[in-house]
Amino acid sequence: MSILINKKTKVIVLGITGKQGSFHTKQMLAYGTNIVAGVTPGKGGQKVEGVPVLNSVKEALKKHKADWAVLFVPAPFAKDAAINCLKNGLHIVIITEGLPQHDAVAIMKAAGKKTVLGPNCPGLCSVDACKIGIMPNQIFRKGNVGIVSRSGTLTYEIIHQLSMAGMGQSTAVGIGGDAVIGMHFIDVLKRFDKDKATKKIVIIGEIGGDLEEKTAKLIRKITKKKVVAYIAGRTAPPGKRMGHAGAIVSGKSGTAASKVEAFEKVGIKVAKVPSEIVKLLEG
Repeated sequence: MSILINKKTKVIVLGITGKQGSFHTKQMLAYGTNIVAGVTPGKGGQKVEGVPVLNSVKEALKKHKADWAVLFVPAPFAKDAAINCLKNGLHIVIITEGLPQHDAVAIMKAAGKKTVLGPNCPGLCSVDACKIGIMPNQIFRKGNVGIVSRSGTLTYEIIHQLSMAGMGQSTAVGIGGDAVIGMHFIDVLKRFDKDKATKKIVIIGEIGGDLEEKTAKLIRKITKKKVVAYIAGRTAPPGKRMGHAGAIVSGKSGTAASKVEAFEKVGIKVAKVPSEIVKLLEG
């Protein structure tokens, strides 16, 4: 089992003819993802890695059934592309960076019961079954550890260390580091709790916002599975924005210390460095 996606998941790639879209389409196909079509306005009739390109989502769905769309669309056009996908019944992964907050808010309002992952996220992977997004293929190993993260690069680092230690993963989900995002930690944790393939969970947070603090308050009501965490940004200068648009610290709220304290208060061990995650999961 896995959460959100599996071997039967059918995917459409928006922006498939662009540099990033075409590169990651090749990688997703190599992982086994069932990409049924790509969409780039004005490029209909082409093929990318054997995947047919259509001019619109509506046209693509007339010819191919799909469940998810992944967006490699420039920020100025991402809102309309995302809302179009949602209106056509697709769950979406928004890889796009630099999306204005008001555009992100409009997307979330349009989502209804459909799942939105991102923006500014690396996507998700059901290990050995399906990958949607930009996570490296080679880092994964099949197992029972679920990963949910705000940081793309740290996700890759920790998954790689788990795999090297013989700890495989069930599903990895990158929720994105912007201030306004679709799925939150809590949304993913609820699914991990119901997933029989997931026995242990790693939360990867970072400074800024209060997602981690809110998660800590609710987590013991959501799951009894073993959870460990890592918070990036312990050495960030006070009052500075570091990296992601969501990494804004305001007063005592959103600091690494406040997040670590919130998790430890409910009995969740927090690694000081990524390499400690393996040891915490074993303990």
